[in-house]
Amino acid sequence: MEKFEISKFSRLIAALLCFFLGCLGAHRFYVKKYGTAILMIFTVGGLGVWVLIDFIFIVCGAFKDKEGKTLYMWFEKSSV
Repeated sequence: MEKFEISKFSRLIAALLCFFLGCLGAHRFYVKKYGTAILMIFTVGGLGVWVLIDFIFIVCGAFKDKEGKTLYMWFEKSSV
């Protein structure tokens, strides 16, 4: 059985960034995927296709951060 690790990043923030600023790769900058975020800027989000796919992944809970942890929580994990 695969270990399921939850990211500290908010799925809600990532979804909003993807929806409004997805063509600029804002949601990828948010989860620290800088390389692909820069590629999204140059390709205008893969002409929108890449943004749409990322948005679907985020909403479904399958999007991962740079460390490979899934954005599962709709709100950020508290550090308490």
